[in-house]
Amino acid sequence: MADTALNSFADITERLDEIVASVRSKDTSLERSLDLLDEGIALGSRAVELVDSFDLSPEEAEQLADAVEADAAGEPEAAPHENDAE
Repeated sequence: MADTALNSFADITERLDEIVASVRSKDTSLERSLDLLDEGIALGSRAVELVDSFDLSPEEAEQLADAVEADAAGEPEAAPHENDAE
């Protein structure tokens, strides 16, 4: 699968999961694993570009930061509410 066909973050993460599974397989040659590594690096770069280009509102950015902090602290994740900003 060509990485140029992967335009969404979900598609990229799905392909990265496939790559990880292939590399972990004992049937995958070293040469193929290195090719998959190169593809994975390119996909990771594309994912970073997508994330960097995503524009969040200040409220969304704050909710995301709170969720990341809670995850890092091991706290259960709270579902965001649409009416929090009102």
